[in-house]
Amino acid sequence: MKYDYTSYFENEVLRKRSYLKKEWCVRVIENPMRVEEQENGRIRFWGEIEALNGRILRVVTLSDRRTIHNAFPDRGYKR
Repeated sequence: MKYDYTSYFENEVLRKRSYLKKEWCVRVIENPMRVEEQENGRIRFWGEIEALNGRILRVVTLSDRRTIHNAFPDRGYKR
């Protein structure tokens, strides 16, 4: 599947979190530990990233599930 990225993701998220990789976001979306729809229609995906020392990455897409809008290590995720 082809993924798109919002300008917010490209210009803000990757600038602030330069260590993030788009490949990690795609991996989380395609193999999530958990998926949840937000009230605004956006979709949250969580997945473990070994390259981040096993930390959990939360990826937020638009309602189409293929346009990545945000991503960050989720320090509050409870396993």
